[in-house]
Amino acid sequence: MTKNMTPSERRDAIIDALCKRRQDTIANLAHEFGVSVRTIKYDIEELTLAHPIETIRGRYGGGVKIADGYYAGRKYLKPSQKELLIKLSDELSGDDLAVMKSILRDFAL
Repeated sequence: MTKNMTPSERRDAIIDALCKRRQDTIANLAHEFGVSVRTIKYDIEELTLAHPIETIRGRYGGGVKIADGYYAGRKYLKPSQKELLIKLSDELSGDDLAVMKSILRDFAL
């Protein structure tokens, strides 16, 4: 699938694959992208800095999964933003509270 990809292109493709599959093995990703298991592990290390990815220990190099509800390219609230909105929600009622809850539901991971 991925001959002559740059590391950046490969990492974007890995995130896309994980967003579709939700979980995969390191060995399968290495095979799919035509690189070594070590290269995929390094890619995953780099990707965990910007994406909610969890590694899973396993017999054949382990696996990797992406957080439920996470999709690449979607905007999410930072933890401090989420906390502030929750605090402000205590002062709201009616339609305003419903709107705030919809914001939190749509943008808080």
